[in-house]
Amino acid sequence: MTNQIEIRLAELGIKLAEPSAPVANYVSFVRSGNQVYIAGQTSVSSDGAMLTGRVGQDLDLETGQLAARYCGIRLISQMKAACDGDLSRIKRVVKLGGFVCAMPESSGPLIPQIINGCSDLMVDVFGDVGRHARFAVGSPSLPRDAAVEIDAIVELH
Repeated sequence: MTNQIEIRLAELGIKLAEPSAPVANYVSFVRSGNQVYIAGQTSVSSDGAMLTGRVGQDLDLETGQLAARYCGIRLISQMKAACDGDLSRIKRVVKLGGFVCAMPESSGPLIPQIINGCSDLMVDVFGDVGRHARFAVGSPSLPRDAAVEIDAIVELH
């Protein structure tokens, strides 16, 4: 049965992949009551290629935003798994935490603008339910040389 979120994903041309398995000693998400805490998702495209590099050295704003969007798509895949396949159970995207691999001198306004690639996706997919609190910080490195990593907290119906 198709719900409004699945329809919206199709309208946006987004096909969700199977959620990725953890690469170390942690789980992909934890449900606690009505809250779901989703582990950081890195900038991997739908074809499995990692978008790597540092903003200010290898990547520009637009490429950084694309990397953040990839993280967002992977977060939605994890949300779907946490909701037993029914994304209409998402009551609210509560918070995103964004890390951008960046040169120290590029940690000004670029960092939050890059994480907008994920924030904008959440609003495009979920509407007002996708509006969230967040943080966005620069980091000298990320796992597997990822350009961006983002985690999430969501609330379920």
